[in-house]
Amino acid sequence: MSRAPTTRQSRRAVVAGLGAAVLSGPALAEPAQKIVTMLGDSITAGYGLAQKDALPAQLELALHRLGVSAQVHGAGVSGDTTGDGLARVDFSVRADTALCLVALGGNDLLQGQDPAQMKANLIAILARLKARHIRAALTGMRAPVQIGASFAHDFNAVFPAAAEAEHVPLYPFLLEGVTGNQALLQGDHIHPNPAGVKIIAARLAPFVAKNLK
Repeated sequence: MSRAPTTRQSRRAVVAGLGAAVLSGPALAEPAQKIVTMLGDSITAGYGLAQKDALPAQLELALHRLGVSAQVHGAGVSGDTTGDGLARVDFSVRADTALCLVALGGNDLLQGQDPAQMKANLIAILARLKARHIRAALTGMRAPVQIGASFAHDFNAVFPAAAEAEHVPLYPFLLEGVTGNQALLQGDHIHPNPAGVKIIAARLAPFVAKNLK
């Protein structure tokens, strides 16, 4: 007849069983991916591109290459101005968003919108996100001097002023390294092609990763 296990042996067996359960159980599951939402216009919507080549998809891939577990959701509508973004920010940005990138302003530029109103719109968007406890970051656009030095100055000043007013980080120019390079643009000379989007995503990803921490 075998002896009954001692109290110490019993404890060891229980601990060993718990250890096996921990190693094989849900504790080692992949961490939940953080949600990044891009509230934007046609650049975010992927105008003229397949979904896999659009900025949200390429930014997600670029973040994964940096070891950042995140899903990037595109909330872009072609033609949207900052005023349009303000009108839909409450229902376009998911409640579980860890970081919202506000990527608007290009259509305000094309339509010659008043920079003062544009600034007010961006500040209101950022304030709405803050009220919902959603972290936000702002991506800027840049007006060419050819459009008029005074207007370009006022337009370009909007983004740092809005970011400072709401104390959010600013990525100075979303199209850095792409705008003006015809090899990276579609035939309209405005929207990035797949190669251009990859450059934007690669440059933007470290900024997003930093602000997800």
